[in-house]
Amino acid sequence: MAKILVIDDERSIRNTLKDILEFEKHQISLAENAKQALDMLQSQTFDLIFSDIKMPEMDGIELLGHFMEREIEAPIVMISGHANIETAVECIKKGAFDFITKPIDLNRLLITVRNALERNSLVSETKTLKKKIAKRHQMVGNSAAIQKVRMMIERVAPTDARVLITGDNGTGKEIVARLLFEGSNRTDAPFVEVNCAAIPSELIESELFGHEKGAFTSAIKQRIGKFEQADSGTIFLDEIGDMSLSAQTKVLRVLQENELTRVGSDKSIKVNVRVLAATNKNLKKEIEAGNFREDLFHRLNVIPIQVPALDERKEDIPLLITHFCELICSEQGIQPKAFENSAVEMLQNRSWTGNIRELRNMVERLIILGGTAISKEDIEMFG
Repeated sequence: MAKILVIDDERSIRNTLKDILEFEKHQISLAENAKQALDMLQSQTFDLIFSDIKMPEMDGIELLGHFMEREIEAPIVMISGHANIETAVECIKKGAFDFITKPIDLNRLLITVRNALERNSLVSETKTLKKKIAKRHQMVGNSAAIQKVRMMIERVAPTDARVLITGDNGTGKEIVARLLFEGSNRTDAPFVEVNCAAIPSELIESELFGHEKGAFTSAIKQRIGKFEQADSGTIFLDEIGDMSLSAQTKVLRVLQENELTRVGSDKSIKVNVRVLAATNKNLKKEIEAGNFREDLFHRLNVIPIQVPALDERKEDIPLLITHFCELICSEQGIQPKAFENSAVEMLQNRSWTGNIRELRNMVERLIILGGTAISKEDIEMFG
């Protein structure tokens, strides 16, 4: 059941809409002018608003402007008995969801209500998903080491500078990349992630730069590569230390010339991509061993960000446990649980070679298998 506000100076129109919409099991409120509607919106929220255009004192288009200023989230449907294309276009440009004419067609009205409420549902789901994603991409902790990383992200994110993120497995390099993207001026464009270690060396060039139909035996159709997919946005090259030398050469060309060539083609394609890279390897040692191009290293290493190991910031472990506990209970649909102080202290004194990832897995295991309050005994039994 949706809460719907109907604003119209004609009592017959108000009552007609009320009868129709109440028959559809919606809760209806009525306002006979703009002032009354604005007063109602001070203390109530609605899922949908219908507003007449021609009303005394303040017309519907002016009222629509007030709705937009107040950032009313409900879809606004404008109604007019003197409709023309110009008026409809003006309403839509000013933020109206739809425009219907008098006399009101019943089918048109019901379709508009259904579409508006479906849109509300999609907006609500999107907000929920964004909140979940934001929780996953938080950098939790107050230690000096993590504050330094956070400060670097804040300063570097709004620029287009390339960033090389280094650190052991499980330290949160992907979260750093995500936060750099979310703080950038490219958030309306794609964020494309490539795990260089997970792609066979013979396929990495096709994955990154795409290929033309017939370029090799299994190329049965044209493929757009990750760099093209990320055009105007950001590409995150995770585990770049595992990339083959031939692919490194082509990546270097993209960074130097802002253009690429698909496998099996001789045509150059311009791209505008911000590059973030990450590795758990010491690239200087890889250069000495002949496994990584020094010129590519210098191209990528404009801004280096070293993500500390968890053992270097153990003071953050209590906050991380609380964070993971809330997140996991929510994801798993489990009643909220807490860790006893002695259990937190026990985990804080451990060595975490697997870093944040290992700690999260431990917290998840203890939440699923342990009691309502996670104790030292739970850790000894299941840890």
